[in-house]
Amino acid sequence: MQIQKNISLKPYNTFGIDAIAKHYISVKSIEELQSVLKSDSFPNKFILGGGSNMLLTKDIEDLVVHVNLKGIEVVSENDNHIFVKANAGENWHEFVLWCLNHNLGGIENLSLIPGNVGTAPIQNIGAYGVELKDVFESCEVIDIKTSEIRTFNNKECKFGYRESVFKQEVKDQYIVINVTFKLTKNNHVLRTDYGAITSQLNEMKITEPTIQDVSNAVIAIRQNKLPDPKKIGNSGSFFKNPVISTKHFETLKLNFPDIPSYPISETEVKVPAGWLIEKAGFKGKTLGNYGVHKNQALVLVNYGDANGKDILDLARLIQKTINRLFEITIETEVNII
Repeated sequence: MQIQKNISLKPYNTFGIDAIAKHYISVKSIEELQSVLKSDSFPNKFILGGGSNMLLTKDIEDLVVHVNLKGIEVVSENDNHIFVKANAGENWHEFVLWCLNHNLGGIENLSLIPGNVGTAPIQNIGAYGVELKDVFESCEVIDIKTSEIRTFNNKECKFGYRESVFKQEVKDQYIVINVTFKLTKNNHVLRTDYGAITSQLNEMKITEPTIQDVSNAVIAIRQNKLPDPKKIGNSGSFFKNPVISTKHFETLKLNFPDIPSYPISETEVKVPAGWLIEKAGFKGKTLGNYGVHKNQALVLVNYGDANGKDILDLARLIQKTINRLFEITIETEVNII
C-alpha cells in the first residue's frame, strides 16, 4: 500500500471536477482496507467509490480511500433464482452486462447507470420502474471505526426512493464491500411499461423482448437523453423527483394543465423534476463552461474546467426558482462535498 500526495481527483469523479486529494490511497483487498482504517496516521478518511454521485466543491484534506475491490461470484442457486455476489469496486454497467451474458434477469432496466456496485445500495439506484431493492439480497460492510465486518439484509437497509439506512441512521459509519443479488435464471419478469421502453422496443421492431432487448432499449434511451460522462462531465440526475400531495398537484394543474405525474398513493403523486426545471426555463441553459444539459433538464453538466462551487450555485438557483414558481422543494440526488 502506498499513500500518494496531492492527487487530482478529476479522473475519479464523473463530473470531472479537478479537486485535489492531499493524501490518496487505492485499496484492492478487504485486508488492505481494514489496515488503512486502523491507521492512526490519518484519523479522518474520505471514502471514494465510483465517484458518480457526488459534486466536489473543495479539495479533500482527509485521506481519500479509493475502494477498488474487484470480483464477481455465484454464491448459490435453485431452480428459479441465482444469488450473485459482486464486490464494491466493480463498475455497475459492466456488472449488468456480465449478468446479461449469463442470462440472469432483474437488473436489465438499470443498464448504463454510472458508478460502482458499492454505491448501488447506498443510493438505492433505480430507473425505468426498477430499483435496486427489487433484486437486493444483502450486502457486507466494514465498520469504519472498528474495521469489523457485518451484513445488512434487504429489510435492514430500509430502502426508499433514492434512500437507504446508509444515507440516514448509519451515514458515514460503514463502507460497502460487496453486494449479493437475487436474480432470475428463467421465466424473467420484464418491466417494459415505464417511460419510453415500449416505444423504443417498437422502434427496434421487437415484439417478444428478451432481457437483452430491454437492456438495449434502455441503453438507447439513455444515450439519446443523457450525456456520456467520459465526454461531458456530469453525475446523471442531479435532483430527485419530488413527491407532493394530490391536493397541491390539482392546484398546480389549474395553472399548468400539462404537468405530468405518477401516483404514489391516494394522497400523493410524484412530479418529474426535469419537467419543472424545463418549465422554469433552465433546460439547455449554459453559463460559461457549465450548465443544464440540452436534452435532459435533470442533468447539470461540466463542459470544461468548471469548478464545483459554480455548479452548486446553479443548483441552488434552480431549487429557489422551482420553489418560487411551483411551491415545490426539489432535493439534490447528488452528494455535495
